[in-house]
Amino acid sequence: MAKGENISHTPAGMPLKPPEPSFTKPLHQTVLDQKLSVCSKLCFAIGGAPNQVAGSATAFFLQIYLLDVAQINPFQASMVLFIGKAWGAVSDPVVGFFITKSKWTRIGRLMPWMVGCTPFVVVSYFYLWFVPPFTNGRFIWYLGFYCLYQTLITCFHVPYSALTMFLSPDQKERDSATAYRMTMEVLGTLVGAAIQGQIVASAHTLKNCPQHNMSASHLGNGSGAEIVKRIVHSQDFLSHAKEMYMIAAGVIGGVFLICTVVMFLGVKERDDPYISKTEKQIPFHKGFILVMHHGPYLTLTAAFLFISVAIQLVQSNFVLFCTHAVDLRDHFQNIVLTILVSAVVSIPLWQWFLERFGKKKAAFCGITWIMPFTVMLVFIPNLVVAYVVAVSSGLSVAASLLLPWSMLPDVVDDFRLANPCCKGYEAIFYSFYVFFTKFAAGISLGVSTLCLEFAGYDTGACRQPAQVAYTLKLLIGAAPVAFIVTGLLILLLYPISEDVRLRNKLCLEELRKQSCISSRTLEDLSNP
Repeated sequence: MAKGENISHTPAGMPLKPPEPSFTKPLHQTVLDQKLSVCSKLCFAIGGAPNQVAGSATAFFLQIYLLDVAQINPFQASMVLFIGKAWGAVSDPVVGFFITKSKWTRIGRLMPWMVGCTPFVVVSYFYLWFVPPFTNGRFIWYLGFYCLYQTLITCFHVPYSALTMFLSPDQKERDSATAYRMTMEVLGTLVGAAIQGQIVASAHTLKNCPQHNMSASHLGNGSGAEIVKRIVHSQDFLSHAKEMYMIAAGVIGGVFLICTVVMFLGVKERDDPYISKTEKQIPFHKGFILVMHHGPYLTLTAAFLFISVAIQLVQSNFVLFCTHAVDLRDHFQNIVLTILVSAVVSIPLWQWFLERFGKKKAAFCGITWIMPFTVMLVFIPNLVVAYVVAVSSGLSVAASLLLPWSMLPDVVDDFRLANPCCKGYEAIFYSFYVFFTKFAAGISLGVSTLCLEFAGYDTGACRQPAQVAYTLKLLIGAAPVAFIVTGLLILLLYPISEDVRLRNKLCLEELRKQSCISSRTLEDLSNP
């Protein structure tokens, strides 16, 4: 029987009755073939941790590093953040295109990309946190290395994300592997924030600030001896800060190398289990058109685009908010760790919740949780409230990380049923999802840093004008809430309910069985 014939496809929104299985399971294709060992899941999850370790450090600290350590002006910092993110976003579909053209090797089709780019990622990441001896060209230095880092990390992240579809054909096993991955990635975020925060915290404490600001605009106040003393203090502070950031970058680079080696040794990449070996791979441009016309994918991407922008705004401005808006500069690293510990602990909770009540309900319950608490911190800025908000926010951070990567494979399965003869499109789904979210995050980061410029942010100063504090409160409170509400309204239109997902699962099992029998028939005919 030709593949795809006599199959009742059930893409999202078409409540068709699932087909009765018309073939018994081949002897060599047992349930055990679809099972993943705990070791495999852990090694897969560990492979995603270094991206989050580095991502956490850049998300929480790159903005304040550019402003207060590298000491480029807010407009230049906004350009570095925006152009770097936009460059990374554009590189996602480009890398996805080349992945679709990649040949299958002894270690897989995706694994060579991840292993090959890792050393270059580590080098580019280290130089991103290095302050060059010249001052006039620092903007170009950071822009160049941030764009290079974004390109290389894309070469790692896109194939790693698509690898989920090549671990097992079983949805439950993929969801389980995704839960392992998200737990480890949140743990990686925690490790990144802990390494970076604890190492560089001494560079941002109040003891490094004299009675008056040390920025150039304030050095003219006082006697000549006082001015010299402030300059010497400022230079000592900067030398210490530069050293601390470089140590943190070196440690995180080492973590990246170790985790990639563990993933390479412990994960086996499987070829597409639903497509016959005789099928031709779909051309990239045709695959792109098909993917961009798939409704569930567009809805899911648009919804989490707004939600991820909200989380990114909170992440990137939180250290500045604690430092300059609510006088918690001596506690920010511990508050960040509390958020991430809460997120790590709550990942299993959300995994249980989505299995019990469905992924869409889990998304709504988990992500709405952050809104009242971020607003509470803005209006009640004391240490006890900050820790309460940190614990509560961790729940939403966990949900925002787990849910999109758990729902995206369901969208790919839905597309597979609507287009049963297509092959090699997984990288298109994952690369363009990351493209849209990165591009939107880049715009939001650039605009938020530009807002600080308009508010009068004084580069290198320990104390900022009142308008800066007010702007930071808006960027932490009102703006994220608006983006989250918009994302959740779009998510209401997401058509893949639990019933649709289960029907798709049954149809995919039927498709897999027919593909297996078709392949065996062709083998028998070619070998009489």
